[in-house]
Amino acid sequence: MNGDKKIDYSQPVAYDTNGRPLYAHPPAQHQNQPARHDTHHEVALKHAVHIARAAEPMKPQLSESVVRRHKDSVLKYPKLNLTEGEYVIKVIKRHPVGLYVPIGFAAFLVLLIVAGLASYPSLVPTGRPPFISFLVPAFSLATLISIGAYVVSYVYNKNRFVLTNESVIQETQHSLFAHHEQTISLANIEDASYTKSGIIQTLLNYGSIRLTTEGEETTYRFRYVENPKKEAARLHNAIEAFKNGRPIAGD
Repeated sequence: MNGDKKIDYSQPVAYDTNGRPLYAHPPAQHQNQPARHDTHHEVALKHAVHIARAAEPMKPQLSESVVRRHKDSVLKYPKLNLTEGEYVIKVIKRHPVGLYVPIGFAAFLVLLIVAGLASYPSLVPTGRPPFISFLVPAFSLATLISIGAYVVSYVYNKNRFVLTNESVIQETQHSLFAHHEQTISLANIEDASYTKSGIIQTLLNYGSIRLTTEGEETTYRFRYVENPKKEAARLHNAIEAFKNGRPIAGD
């Protein structure tokens, strides 16, 4: 019977005047029929939340004071890799005590050469060999010693810690042509401490600073620091202020 015959809704039931097919639609579901349960995929689609990310994220608003201090730091320390809004708070340099021995020894050698030249007439009364034969080698040797002392002083003073409002930058100068720079975010520093040991370090007030980072437990050390207690406290206060969203005080 026609009432029992299933209708194929994918086939057209008629055509309009332009020859386009017309399709029948299935009857609407009655209220007394059980509701169809959505699949997990359909439920996920209904509850999906679409989030669009801006093509250009908004830059944080920087105060005039921060912008000014950033520009001043860039001009004063052009070799530092400072991010936007980052400025230098303190440069922690080495105590000159580390140069006392090499510079003192170089000065002693130069003075010894000068004294030898000055006393040449009394040491060699005959004037043979002539004075000029000693003058050029002695002058050359004194010049080389002075250059060596300058290089030692340059390499020594190029080692420093730079504290900014965002990080600690450790600059390490191994030799005249070997330089290493490492940046440690204040958010990753777990502890800042100092060490002074011995009579000389206590009397001259210098020592070592140690920074310990979270996670990998990496330790950074900086030796021959003048007044290490004060500098370690400054680093600790900067770390705590940064992690708690407070402004970091400078000098």
